[in-house]
Amino acid sequence: MLHLILFLLFGLVCVAGAVNLLVQRHPISSALSLVVVMGALAAEYLLLGAEFVAAVQVIVYAGAVMVLFVFVIMLLNAGEEERTQGSRVAMLIGIPGMLVGSLLVAWVLIQHSGTRSAAVGELPGPPKTLGWLLFHDYLLPFEVTSILVLVAIMGAVVLAARPESAQRTGRES
Repeated sequence: MLHLILFLLFGLVCVAGAVNLLVQRHPISSALSLVVVMGALAAEYLLLGAEFVAAVQVIVYAGAVMVLFVFVIMLLNAGEEERTQGSRVAMLIGIPGMLVGSLLVAWVLIQHSGTRSAAVGELPGPPKTLGWLLFHDYLLPFEVTSILVLVAIMGAVVLAARPESAQRTGRES
């Protein structure tokens, strides 16, 4: 019973952090809300008996990836975001489309999952097996993901850099 209460509590913290991430105006506050979400997910993994995944969640996502996010935010010198009303077309098509898409994905997952409930100790996942899967069987997707993150950071640097002509005119005036 205690595990269920803790699971629901951390689930609520995760959802509250995600909602806070969306309503914040400053990007740094949004990034900190994302850290709260990742910490709550790590606690959920601990409650599910996946200690290795919880440690990876904290080390890789809440640590390294968030440092990259904050670095890019600071590099872009992102300030407070202006609020707009949004597009009426996006509201009329986007929200129903998102709901229909979510229901379709949920239906497909429920119909074709083919899974059964498993006891906590029965799940596969010793660190040696997970490491072998990550760095042997799924090495290419892992490396492609790291290259995509590197390209995104380089793109942020290019976008943040002012053109040389603008820098010269700024000095002369």
